[in-house]
Amino acid sequence: MAKKETLITGVDIGSHAVKVCQLQKTGKGYSLLALGSAALPPGSVEDGVLQDPEEVGQIVAALFKNLKIKNNRVGISISGYSVIVKKINLEVMSEEELHEYITSEAEQYIPFDIDEVYLDFEDLHTATDEDDRTDVMLVAAKKDVIDDYLEMLQEQKLKPVLVDVDGFALENIWETTSQQLENVALVDIGASKMNINIIADGASVLARDIVVGSDQLTEQIASSLGVEYEEAEKIKLGLVPVEENREELEEIFTQTCTQWVLEIKKAIDLYVANNPDQPLQRLVLSGGGSKVAGLKDFIASETGLEVISFNPFQDMKVNEKKIDRAYLNAIAPEMAIAAGLAIRPADF
Repeated sequence: MAKKETLITGVDIGSHAVKVCQLQKTGKGYSLLALGSAALPPGSVEDGVLQDPEEVGQIVAALFKNLKIKNNRVGISISGYSVIVKKINLEVMSEEELHEYITSEAEQYIPFDIDEVYLDFEDLHTATDEDDRTDVMLVAAKKDVIDDYLEMLQEQKLKPVLVDVDGFALENIWETTSQQLENVALVDIGASKMNINIIADGASVLARDIVVGSDQLTEQIASSLGVEYEEAEKIKLGLVPVEENREELEEIFTQTCTQWVLEIKKAIDLYVANNPDQPLQRLVLSGGGSKVAGLKDFIASETGLEVISFNPFQDMKVNEKKIDRAYLNAIAPEMAIAAGLAIRPADF
């Protein structure tokens, strides 16, 4: 009998919560072993940077303990100002030549001191018979930010084996679970940032982080209605009826979500301008902010695209004695990045 491939445990550390996901490879796909989320104290992670590593570490450790996860080989992903993702166009080179070129010339493409970053790249192999140049995806991440995460995880007896970028983790889980080669805009809305990754012909062609998120809505609702943060969060998600404040809420919603949609449309317009003969088929929403009441229909009406909510676990095997299906469906959109990390093998 073939030995089952060991996968890493995905750990997505946002500004609002830590999400953990553990999967197992099966013959035809994946089965979900464990998943969970725990809120973080305000300010403990800001713009992708650990502000209180001890507190965050304890919450991560508590999640692993509560979920009974023994696999300590973990992967994390990053976003925010400390990571730069840039597509550059270069002459076709061998892997060795490309590595040498990136190492010596990367500084002209990134706004950081080259000694202060970890570099990685991927040749997208876009060269054709008519064009002998290729697109290369370049990633630079600040060493001090990454090292803080690695140290925090190691202090909790975890073994970090992968550092990914939010948008790429999202791309991996979408392509793995959808099994469709279509042109899509993946939009993940978190508490304090929105990640947009546009995929065409199976490759990322535009990736960006934008500093807007669903906490904006919660804070404005709390301030306008004079309610606590937790109550405002429920109102935002449509869990609490608020007939007497409907007009005020609609104004808050329209102002904030219009800002989100403008950022999405900017990315889509840029894509369309550069790829006029490759129209987008749909927009895929994920992240905790994607659950804002009415947001999906609002984005659809403003962009003219079909908009779907992403459930990465839809076709996975789930032990419903251990994981309640209703809970899973409710939490699924915000678990997408953690799931994108959790499909990676542990022995690469």
